[in-house]
Amino acid sequence: MAISDLPELAALRTKMQWHQERQRVLAENISNSDTPNFKPRDLVEPKFDNAGNNVGGGMGALPMMRADGTNIIPAGASSSFGAGRPRGYETRPSSNAVNIEDEMLKVSANQMDYAAATSLYTRSLGLLKTAIGKR
Repeated sequence: MAISDLPELAALRTKMQWHQERQRVLAENISNSDTPNFKPRDLVEPKFDNAGNNVGGGMGALPMMRADGTNIIPAGASSSFGAGRPRGYETRPSSNAVNIEDEMLKVSANQMDYAAATSLYTRSLGLLKTAIGKR
């Protein structure tokens, strides 16, 4: 087993990949800010257990959804479709739902979180190499 195969490091790699993909989605939202009827998108953050295993979120299994009123409602789900959607977007006159200020704040927060995950990954690898005497 290689050092980089440890579950904690795998969780950090998954988190860094999520931040990279989120950066792409947020950049796409900003680039389409003048496109009529464009709706901004965002990614669901992956969730990890104490052992560093992915337990859902953006990289996990697909959630159960209702196709019509005759389906069984999953535990913890709302009774109406779309009730959990974010409602904080400002609508522009061109029927576009992109708020540039919100998107830029998300980009800044995403970059800072990516830098923190990268630093933690690098330091964890350094500590492991020091512990086994390869430094």
